[in-house]
Amino acid sequence: MAKKEIIDLNIFGQVCPACLLVALKQVNILRDKLKKGETELLIRTDHRDATRTIPESVRAMGYEVEVRKVTSHYEIRVGNRL
Repeated sequence: MAKKEIIDLNIFGQVCPACLLVALKQVNILRDKLKKGETELLIRTDHRDATRTIPESVRAMGYEVEVRKVTSHYEIRVGNRL
């Protein structure tokens, strides 16, 4: 299997609802590749509320989501077959 393309979306400094809107726009742009499992979206944020709003929304769209706390920020991985 080919290696997945990872798209890095940095939304540091943004607060909700901007975090959610920017993330959902990128998910919609990448929807075909995400659904096929060719691409994974890695969202980096320093806004804790985004770790709730983004995963809830993208799960409702049928994607798999993983949230991880890193030293100074959070990483939200979105895709299929994570």
